[in-house]
Amino acid sequence: VWKEHIAEYYAPKNFNFLYYFGAILTVMFAIQIVTGIILTMHYKPDVALAFASIEYIMRDVPAGWFVRYLHSVGASMIFIALYIHMFRGLMYGSHRSPRELIWLLGMLLYVAMMAEAFFGYLLPWGNMSYWGAQVIVSLFGAIPFVGEGLAEWIRGDYVISDATLNRFFAFHVILLPLLLALLVYLHIVALHKVGSNNPDGVEIKKQKDADGKPLDGVPFHPYYTVKDTFGVGMFLTVYLAIVFFLPELGGWFLEKDNFNPADILQTPPDIVPLWYLTPYYSILRAVTFEWLPGGAKLWGVIAMGAAIMIFFFLPWLDRSRVRSIRYRGWMYKTMLTLFAVTFVMLGYLGTKNPGHVDLIWFKNVTWAQIG
Repeated sequence: VWKEHIAEYYAPKNFNFLYYFGAILTVMFAIQIVTGIILTMHYKPDVALAFASIEYIMRDVPAGWFVRYLHSVGASMIFIALYIHMFRGLMYGSHRSPRELIWLLGMLLYVAMMAEAFFGYLLPWGNMSYWGAQVIVSLFGAIPFVGEGLAEWIRGDYVISDATLNRFFAFHVILLPLLLALLVYLHIVALHKVGSNNPDGVEIKKQKDADGKPLDGVPFHPYYTVKDTFGVGMFLTVYLAIVFFLPELGGWFLEKDNFNPADILQTPPDIVPLWYLTPYYSILRAVTFEWLPGGAKLWGVIAMGAAIMIFFFLPWLDRSRVRSIRYRGWMYKTMLTLFAVTFVMLGYLGTKNPGHVDLIWFKNVTWAQIG
């Protein structure tokens, strides 16, 4: 395993800093697993005790505050690294043949991580957690014929309750981590089977020396293990700086409403998901046409789902003969830039109240994104 995947695995010579993020994601995933195990030792998946157990971890468990912030900030840092990792793939054509399977496994990882984040979001049993879960689960009720039954089955009750908390705890702690570990393994195996892409979008395996080694490649160890160690170290420096000095990040990483226990009689002023899901939340609530068959809610869910699913079809939608953005025309560069700006804008707008002045362009921007 060491020889095949590390010492004798040849990677392109021209990796840049954007290729740090695969290693960063691996390290952050390991940190989330370890901190999650420690938190589980003290957490109580019971509606009467969940919020109090979080406060117990923060106040009475030795270094509990540190472990809790490592985990909560780590979730956001993983998505920052993941979005950069995905954008790098779009820039350099890493979704193109012969790497379709790598891309599809990566997208399954992305969806599984969103599910993992959502299930974990309810566990602190804060007021925003409760109402956010209520809103998201209710979206399944928009599915014709089976929606209401499906939403009730997911909750295990007619409302978010102790049954919901227990099953979300099981999903977050057992089911999704096992699935994520399997997908990470398959993603890496698939990558090492066909070889890594590079900023030039060329195949290094086509030019080999007399010993069968790629002329434009170098052994992953020690060249990229040392380089990745530096990148991981820089990322961890930023990560720990946030953990120690700004763990809430002004409400972006931890909302102030989640410092109050869940209250079924008090709705937060604005119910929004965490920032890494807000681009899709923007698309969801942009559809307000009640005259559509099935209603606006159904079509909002369809639009949101389509925005996620379209990534799975990119290997076949991109028909250009050129992989890398370095050698593609101005139109591709412009559209990819507009996509990135729109995605960030949708994420920002998704955190705002629908009546906020910033949303004057909301629907037009959203429909541009869908288009």
